[in-house]
Amino acid sequence: MSLDNTLTPARPKPDELVPSRYAVKIGEIEVLVVSDGVLPLPTQMLGHNAEASVRAAWLKDMFLPQDAFDWALNVVVVRSGAQTILIDAGLGLDPDLNLPRAGQLIKRLEAAGIDLGAVTDVVLTHMHMDHVGGLLVDGVKERLRPDLRIHVAAAEARFWEAPDFSHVAMPPGFPDALRATAKRFAAEYRDHLRLFGEEHEVAPGVVVSRTGGHTPGHSVVRLASGGDRLMFAGDAMFAVGFEHPDWFNGFEHDPEEAARVRVRLLQELAETNSFLVATHLPFPSVGHVAVDGEAFRWVPVFWDY
Repeated sequence: MSLDNTLTPARPKPDELVPSRYAVKIGEIEVLVVSDGVLPLPTQMLGHNAEASVRAAWLKDMFLPQDAFDWALNVVVVRSGAQTILIDAGLGLDPDLNLPRAGQLIKRLEAAGIDLGAVTDVVLTHMHMDHVGGLLVDGVKERLRPDLRIHVAAAEARFWEAPDFSHVAMPPGFPDALRATAKRFAAEYRDHLRLFGEEHEVAPGVVVSRTGGHTPGHSVVRLASGGDRLMFAGDAMFAVGFEHPDWFNGFEHDPEEAARVRVRLLQELAETNSFLVATHLPFPSVGHVAVDGEAFRWVPVFWDY
C-alpha cells in the first residue's frame, strides 16, 4: 500500500461533495489527515471555567453559534519507510449517544484506497472513545494484521482500569460511554498493546511522547524528516486554546495540568515553526502557531491542491 494514490484526486463517493482527506509531505514521511466526521457538543465545553459572557463574545467573534457547534474529529495516517501508521482511530459507532455524523473513518480510509491490512502500527494519543472506537466497529479487527502493534502510554492503560471523572464537565452519558469503550478496547486488543513510559520511536522520524493533562497518559506524536516537522497534538489543542490557553475543556481529566501542557506545546510549535495537526481543530487542521502578545495565534495553511 502506498499513500501516493491519495495525492491524486479520487472520485468522491456519491454522498460526499469532496473527499474528506488532505495530504502533506514532511520530508520523506507521507501524512494523510482524514476526517472521521464531526461531534455536535455544547459550547460550554470549550471553556467551562470562563465567564459565560466572555465565552459568548469569543463565539460571536468567530461567527459560531452560542449553544452548540460541530467539533471536527481528525485522524492521521503516516507512512515512514516500510511502516504504515494510524494515529488514533475515530469514534466508531455509539448509537446511545446519537452521534451519526462521526464514525466515518473506515469508509473514508477505503475511499482513499487504504487497506486496513496494510496498517502496521496504531498510535493512540489517549483512550477516549473518539480515539479508539473505530477499532471496535464490527469486522474491523478481522481485517487488521495479526501482528499489529498498538502503541499507548502505560499511564493511559493504568488510568482506564479505574478512571477518575471528578474534574471533567462532560454532557450526560459521556462518562459511562467513555468507561465502557475503554474497557472493551483494552479487553479486545490487550495482546496488541505496546506500552511505553515517556517516549517511544514508532518508526524513523515518528516519535510519540507522553504529555499528560487531558488524561494521565495523553500523548502527542512528532514527525521529523529532512528539516520538516509536524506535531499531531491529539486533544491538547482546541480552537479556543490559542487565544485562551487557560480555558478548561470539558473532557480534560486534569484541566489545570492540561492548560500547562497546552502552553508548553504552543510555545514549542511557535519556536520550531512546526506544522500542527490536532483532533478537534477544523479540518484539515494543518497550520502553524504564532505568538500573539501573551497568547497565541492559529495560522492555517493555504490548501495545496
